[in-house]
Amino acid sequence: MSLLKQFIWLIALALLAGGGYFAWQHLIDTDTAGAAGAQQMRGGGPGRGGAGRAGGPAVEVESVRFSDIENIVEAVGTTRAVRAVEIAPTAAGRVREIGFRAGERIEQGELLLRLDDDIERANLEEAKARLVDARATLERARALRRTSATSESVIGNLVAELATAQANHDRAQRRLQERSVVAPFAGIVGLTELERGARVAGGETITTLDDLTSVEVSFSLPERLYGRIGPGMRIKARAGAFPERIFEGEIALIDTRIDPASRAFQSRAVIANPDLLLPAGMFMHLSIVLDRRRGLVIPEESVVVEGSQAHVFVVESVDERSLVRRRNVILGQRSFGEVEILDGLTEGEAVIVRGVQKVRDGRGVRIAKPRPKAGKAEEGGS
Repeated sequence: MSLLKQFIWLIALALLAGGGYFAWQHLIDTDTAGAAGAQQMRGGGPGRGGAGRAGGPAVEVESVRFSDIENIVEAVGTTRAVRAVEIAPTAAGRVREIGFRAGERIEQGELLLRLDDDIERANLEEAKARLVDARATLERARALRRTSATSESVIGNLVAELATAQANHDRAQRRLQERSVVAPFAGIVGLTELERGARVAGGETITTLDDLTSVEVSFSLPERLYGRIGPGMRIKARAGAFPERIFEGEIALIDTRIDPASRAFQSRAVIANPDLLLPAGMFMHLSIVLDRRRGLVIPEESVVVEGSQAHVFVVESVDERSLVRRRNVILGQRSFGEVEILDGLTEGEAVIVRGVQKVRDGRGVRIAKPRPKAGKAEEGGS
């Protein structure tokens, strides 16, 4: 037998097999419909959902309702302390005293570091003595001047010497102060490798100091939102380290320039951090509410999306039966497990939220009692 004839025979067998399968399916559907009708004739009336026991698969429904809808824009950013400095001594020297422990909170003006300062203290004492002597000499000269025993030129020289002594004193006092480092503001001290007796150079960073009572978050937004974002707007923020915690704050600053490359502008928000949970450098997800409105919402799991078209299954009561109707819808804002419906549904209609995969347009269903939420179920079992 030639290859062409074998190919023709294979096609014929495939057509016969397909026709037989569809005929068998038709017989099964006919028998099922007849059995359902017979069941209803024997008194198997509609159940809880308006259909009998043979009315179709069990589904759960929820009503379309009005709710407050927030128009939210999302952004991401990184935290930084509202005030942060690197602590470094101005002068070089050997560490005599360390006044902090890494990670502890300190107050403004507390001692952080003191270097060896014996020479500076001695210089200050000498300057003080010279200042006292210069001041006393000038006072004696002025007393003698009243009796014309001292010339005006001598008084002038003594005034200059007093000024020089005062300058030397102030310089010695400043150099002594440079041997110590105090906290410029209250905050949390960072890590350090500093040890007592070690030698440090002038300008060498020994630790950091962060004021974390609130944190700043810088983030970028598209230029189309420039006119809708402004200082004072409230924000909500989440961090991966604290998934159940919502941090609140407000926008503090909007940049006056838009990046021509990204077509975005920079913004800065301040978030309250009273528990000091948020460190500097943490990645944050931000939500900014642009406006609020009333709109129709349904559970997000009730929506089926095929390509660019979304639809839901609505349950209608027809002749005391619960029938499924497929309804195309236009979606709006999504938020916290719900989705806004812009068109296609009206308030009060029942949409299927569980069992969507089991239903077909025009077929009957049974309305099942909604399952309790996980939290309530646990409470009931305790």
